Amino acid sequence: MSHLKIDPINLPGLDLKRPIIIAGPCSIETEEQTLSTARLLSKMGIKLFRAGVWKPRTHPGDFEGVGSVGFPWLKKVKEETGMYVGVEVASAYHVYEAIKHGVDMMWIGARTSANPFAVQEVANALKGVNIPVFVKNPINPDLELWIGAIERINNAGITQIAAIHRGFSTYDKTEFRNHPQWQIPIELRRRFPELPMITDPSHIGGNRSLIATISQEAMDLNFDGLIIEAHCNPDEAWSDAQQQITPEELKKVIDGLILRRPKIGDTPRGTLDELRKQIDKLDNDLLDTLKERMKISEAIGVYKFENNITILQARRYDEIMKDRRERALNRGLDADFIIKIFEAIHEESINRQSAIMNKKIKDKEEK
Repeated sequence: MSHLKIDPINLPGLDLKRPIIIAGPCSIETEEQTLSTARLLSKMGIKLFRAGVWKPRTHPGDFEGVGSVGFPWLKKVKEETGMYVGVEVASAYHVYEAIKHGVDMMWIGARTSANPFAVQEVANALKGVNIPVFVKNPINPDLELWIGAIERINNAGITQIAAIHRGFSTYDKTEFRNHPQWQIPIELRRRFPELPMITDPSHIGGNRSLIATISQEAMDLNFDGLIIEAHCNPDEAWSDAQQQITPEELKKVIDGLILRRPKIGDTPRGTLDELRKQIDKLDNDLLDTLKERMKISEAIGVYKFENNITILQARRYDEIMKDRRERALNRGLDADFIIKIFEAIHEESINRQSAIMNKKIKDKEEK
């Protein structure tokens, strides 16, 4: 496992307690819109202002941000409200412009973090700079690529780093714009517990009606904060209008958050310990069952080799999936969850049978 050198995010005068809240418009559009949004957020006590200056858009011709023209507006935000400001950067030029104009923090977007060349360019430009940098997950669900982007920034000497979980693109139609796939940021947190984890409910949901629910789930997972798109008039926003909320709506989201205890502490835990022991026993039973199942799969692999039968039996596979799905429903289990499990089991069975066939072919050739 790789190691990261992570220091706490240090912005003078701020005590960044959980939940850290970063808020601001998807894009700064005009000086009036920028300052109006910042003033409203500042009155709520928000100290970290996110502002899209450059926007990587899917289609040419879409609004791609005002560019460096917007930096004087952000300077006014800082002077008038005392807020710290952050922008997205995707190139060395962006980094140099942001530093030149006194930006306090930066984030690397999902499209950029998916490209190691682009991340390295940003990392090289950041060398010698002491500034907080937030790294969004790549647009595709690739944990190693996300870690690699964080490592590149860390190797450039940046130690004030946080990860931003903004969900993952999928072809499947779901209620989310970007499926959260919570298991991926959870695994990142397991590997690097010192790395702050910020959730982006605006991009996960893609719809302002989902922001509160996603934000609460992030808090229930003991993540460190939220980055939320807020606009003084979101219905008229020039980009991603449907996922932005007003500062007043943001206040309701924040006020409604329930912060649960991350540790059991001194609370009575006899019942919890007993339940966990039961979980441990059941998990051991599951592992023993899987071990026996793989032994049988290997025996089937030997039989298929000896009788010149193909490894994949599509009809049998289809029968298994339909049967297991029905059995799952009868037991009150989520069918999609069970299908994923049996898909993984079937893939491992195929791998083991392939290994057996390849070995027997090799042994036969050597005789």
